Amino acid sequence: MTGATDNLNTLMGQSLAGDQRAYAALLREISRLLRPFLANRLSFTNEVDDLLQEILISIHKARHTYDGNRPCKPWIYAIAKFRLQDHLRAHYSDQLHHADDLSEWEDYLHGDVTGTAISYESISGEVEKLPEKQATILRLMHQEGYTAKQVAEMIGMKESAVKVAAHRAYKVLREKLER
Repeated sequence: MTGATDNLNTLMGQSLAGDQRAYAALLREISRLLRPFLANRLSFTNEVDDLLQEILISIHKARHTYDGNRPCKPWIYAIAKFRLQDHLRAHYSDQLHHADDLSEWEDYLHGDVTGTAISYESISGEVEKLPEKQATILRLMHQEGYTAKQVAEMIGMKESAVKVAAHRAYKVLREKLER
């Protein structure tokens, strides 16, 4: 492995000295090195390719900061790691931005968008048609007034699982009520 590291260091030194062929070879070696690193951390091939291009551009822009007395590989991986973090942060913040707020779904049990009140009793027939676990969760939360945390303790589930089950039940009820 030191041969590959020495090769990277040599190619970087030559490319900084103006050798275009060494620079092209350096970019190929960096791509070969980083592709598996990114593939293990990202789901889609197109994400890997796009991010790899961004990393290569970042390396190109930052190459003047490389200290020739230090190994090249950790410098490359540091840039790759930061670009990966930026990518994941942007991706997941976008996912969170588009995620449903569970409280919006609960509003459908209390009133629809036009303001007409919907009581639990008026839709209890539809609630009873839901899978047993979902019906029980809604009954405990909306008829008996327990919190999701209390319901989770009562039926032996995690609080997040109770919220997910309630969310799915709200979605089914919403579709039925919109018809």
